[in-house]
Amino acid sequence: MRKIIHIDMDAFFASVEQRDNPELRGKPIAVGYDGERGVVSTASYEARPFGVHSAQSVMVAKRLCPHLIIVPGHFHVYKEVSAQIHEIFHEYTDLVEPLSIDEAFLDVTENKKGIELAQTIALEIKEKIRERTQLTASAGVSYNKFLAKIASDYRKPDGLFVVHPDRALGFIGSLPIEKFWGVGPKTAERMHRMGIYSGEQLREVSLSHLSAVFGKAGPMYYQFARGIDNRPVIVERERKSVGCEHTFLEDIGNQSAVIIELYHTVLELEGRIKRAGFEGRTLTLKVKYYDFTQITRSITVNHTVKTKDEILPLAKQLLAEVEYSNERPIRLLGLTVSGSSATDEANSEGIWEEGWLDFQE
Repeated sequence: MRKIIHIDMDAFFASVEQRDNPELRGKPIAVGYDGERGVVSTASYEARPFGVHSAQSVMVAKRLCPHLIIVPGHFHVYKEVSAQIHEIFHEYTDLVEPLSIDEAFLDVTENKKGIELAQTIALEIKEKIRERTQLTASAGVSYNKFLAKIASDYRKPDGLFVVHPDRALGFIGSLPIEKFWGVGPKTAERMHRMGIYSGEQLREVSLSHLSAVFGKAGPMYYQFARGIDNRPVIVERERKSVGCEHTFLEDIGNQSAVIIELYHTVLELEGRIKRAGFEGRTLTLKVKYYDFTQITRSITVNHTVKTKDEILPLAKQLLAEVEYSNERPIRLLGLTVSGSSATDEANSEGIWEEGWLDFQE
């Protein structure tokens, strides 16, 4: 049976800022742009009891926590610390799958130190992270990625939780449906309408019914409810998309102004595609309105989309499908080029419901 560890750094950006600035320690802070259109990237644990969380408007966060300290991000420092942490991972295994700058899966079934218990490895990794970076991490240990990821969230911060195979079904059955990987707010709402609030209730729904309601995600939910997740830890992750977006200082509803902003977004996207060496055939336009409601529109063509001359006509075509005006102005525009694999199609259907963060730098 496999031995999988999921490591997740605790409030990573905020913790690095508190480490490097003693005056911030023990105080509620949020990393982000301190402006009208700023968005919280990470909130410290001192800020979270007030309701401050990532992806939240900075203005809202400051209303919830009037003594909140907004700190600009230092992303070069976060990358350096992340590299230190990954060096620790590789002391135990080369089967490391980064999910983001601050979390990763490790397959330690066969590890470099011949340690039998994955729990022992997780403890050692946590201790080394603390010694070398003065930061804390939470770890989840189980026999697959689904359970390991949930377990790492279970006793945050500085936690360690093990889901043993013999106790997995009981553990899953007691989980609120919102805790399931791949269940975002929209999917949770649909499940609630079906009377599904827990893993146990999800387990009672047939595969055919879940597939009918949730499409490609249905079999995934069916298997997760039974503790089944055969996905391997993937060392090399293929890049699925390249994108960029802009939150405007003021909402815009004038057509010519929107076209100008779209043009600038296309130019930035062209540069990012070139630097990444990426090839994709699907262009997706994201529009967020003044009231934070948002829509996306996509188009797939039979050739790769790389240059401004290829992207701009498609972007204008997608924008023509979007309604906006001075009465319903736009707050944010985003463009993404992606491939056309099954994974991309699943993501386009909202299986993972992972939104793009608005960063105002």
